[in-house]
Amino acid sequence: MSTDMSHVMNTYGRLPIALSHGVGCRVWDTEGRRYLDALGGIAVNTLGHAHPKLVAALQAQVGQMIHCSNYYQSPLQEQLAAKLCELSGLDAVFFCNSGLEANEAALKIARKVGHDRGIDRPEVMVFEKAFHGRSIATLSATANPKVQAGFGPLVEGFVRVPLNDLEAVRQAIASHPQLTAIFLETIQGEGGVVPARIEFLQGLRALCDEHNLLLMLDEVQCGIGRTGKWFAHQWAGIQPDVMPLAKGLGSGVPIGAVVVGPKAKTILGPGNHGTTFGGNALAMRAGITTLEVMQAEGLMAHAAEVGGHLSASLARELAGVAGVKEIRGQGLMLGIELDRPCGVILTRAMEAGLLASVTADTVVRMVPPLILSRDEADEIVSLLVPIIKTFLAEPRA
Repeated sequence: MSTDMSHVMNTYGRLPIALSHGVGCRVWDTEGRRYLDALGGIAVNTLGHAHPKLVAALQAQVGQMIHCSNYYQSPLQEQLAAKLCELSGLDAVFFCNSGLEANEAALKIARKVGHDRGIDRPEVMVFEKAFHGRSIATLSATANPKVQAGFGPLVEGFVRVPLNDLEAVRQAIASHPQLTAIFLETIQGEGGVVPARIEFLQGLRALCDEHNLLLMLDEVQCGIGRTGKWFAHQWAGIQPDVMPLAKGLGSGVPIGAVVVGPKAKTILGPGNHGTTFGGNALAMRAGITTLEVMQAEGLMAHAAEVGGHLSASLARELAGVAGVKEIRGQGLMLGIELDRPCGVILTRAMEAGLLASVTADTVVRMVPPLILSRDEADEIVSLLVPIIKTFLAEPRA
């Protein structure tokens, strides 16, 4: 099979392999080389590759219907929405195709609630190191100058403060009377696997209640069982008003969702928002089956247990290594922060038979399928630790 990519726009720094198939947490390239997948399509392949129950469900659905317009009622949409509401304690769901679209819908809700209250120029609080997408609006909510460069002017209406600084939030609320919402990732992914602290999330919930603001928690990367609970904010014992989801919800089939509570349930009506492909039958079947398999196989508890084992093993093997700043994250969303840019580790890991990623320039990120076994976690450690040690022992570039 040709690996020529000359007709595809050059928007990614691709590695020089082409993956052909996978089973469980293993994938193979077109040359027959095998890799352990610690990236999971960037937190997408919840059930791993070729899970038999997902394959059977998708094959059956393709034989029935892949897509129909949202002009018509969709029992599959209602089934998946009802399950997401049951798991989250929220009230209603809008389905779309991606995390970007889910975040766009959340921002439209924040704008619309402001206009409904008579605020002409509503504002949304966002956070340093945030990443919410690459559309013009979500790019404006994002805090990465590298991905913003060349796309100005950005959308106005965002107030940015440091993460985990409740006093900064209070000051921003006091000085921005047009705020309608606070919007953040429960665990920042592209920002370097940086969790919002439990007491910070609880404080945000209290401030939103006090000042009649929407609390909007982006769970696109950290949701769907990745941390050991259905949604990462549940560790703080709170509920958001708006929760964008995507990535792991479809185990590889593109899907996005915005789950809302009573404060946001009726903000958007017919004509205010929509989608052509969102909520199509194939994506709904993927979401329904993903959640069913997760429950049947106990994958949340498994993610917490194996993730804890992986984190502890990495901490043990990297203890005292000069250049290792921190190992952080929760469940099977982990990052190893180094004291220097480490993009070369991506290639070296691939050459050793391990797929991982580097984010925020200095953080080695692992978001493997939730079916990862303890033995496979040990294999990640055995492959990755020598690469990190060798890299850190080299002279700085």
